[in-house]
Amino acid sequence: MQRQPHPPAIFVMGPTAAGKTALALELARRLPVDVISVDSALVYRGMDIGTAKPEPDLLREIPHALVDICEPEDAYSAARFRKDALRLMHESTNAGRIPLLVGGTMLYFRALEQGLSDLPESDPEVRKKLQQRLEKEGSAALHALLAQQDPLAASRIHANDPQRLLRALEVMEIAGQPLSRLQEQQGEKLPYEVLKLVKAPLDRALLHERIALRFDLMLQQGFEEEVRALMARPGFSEQLPSMRAVGYRQMIAHLRGDCGKAEMREKGIIATRQLAKRQFTWLRREAAIHWLRDGLEKSLDQAMELIDLKGIF
Repeated sequence: MQRQPHPPAIFVMGPTAAGKTALALELARRLPVDVISVDSALVYRGMDIGTAKPEPDLLREIPHALVDICEPEDAYSAARFRKDALRLMHESTNAGRIPLLVGGTMLYFRALEQGLSDLPESDPEVRKKLQQRLEKEGSAALHALLAQQDPLAASRIHANDPQRLLRALEVMEIAGQPLSRLQEQQGEKLPYEVLKLVKAPLDRALLHERIALRFDLMLQQGFEEEVRALMARPGFSEQLPSMRAVGYRQMIAHLRGDCGKAEMREKGIIATRQLAKRQFTWLRREAAIHWLRDGLEKSLDQAMELIDLKGIF
């Protein structure tokens, strides 16, 4: 019996502020695709300006799945994303359409394509206990504890990354095995033939300019007021995964009185540039990707040519 080929899917990947959403929207206007967001911040309601979430009119015209699906106080993980995305991809395929996944959370793309090792679900009581230790003892002490329990994970996780630090300690306590050992287990591969398109300016200075312009636009649109509203919520904590998003933690520091507005702006732009650099590092490790030309029209034309060559439609 001849093996049936996997159904097609399209990834639109790239660093922050590169124009991924604009490209995805143009593709969706021309092709029978279903857009699925691959962004760890767009999942949260009320985080609109600081995440550069597409405008409501655009979302009504071209719905994006996995946008505004949970509250900022909730946890959303790569494992949950993979489960949600696979379900949506299957629904799209069964409807005779093509799933188009767009975003910049490279960990989510990797989890979707390569699968995840069998890690234990988060335990609220264990997480609460570790969170209390973090607030009392500080991240350096917990990172030292992780270095004793799981040296390999500690070498990969920075002491100033509380989300990953707490997760590694939580896994050790729940499973009784180091996170790094469990991650070596092979996950289930994505059962799709994927065309990977990368939207990224070749000129890094141009990307830096776009990042600064977008951050200033966010400030003009009321980013400060958005963060004030988030901080006023009953379940607010600076340690929430949602509040670790680039831009939000710098604005929180400003509103706490730790830095002035000019310093907040500078730190926010620098942090966004650092995020883009990490995203480029992930992309360089990706196999079988297609780097698109600069400019929306040129990248759109190239994307359509590649889609045609792939025989997706």
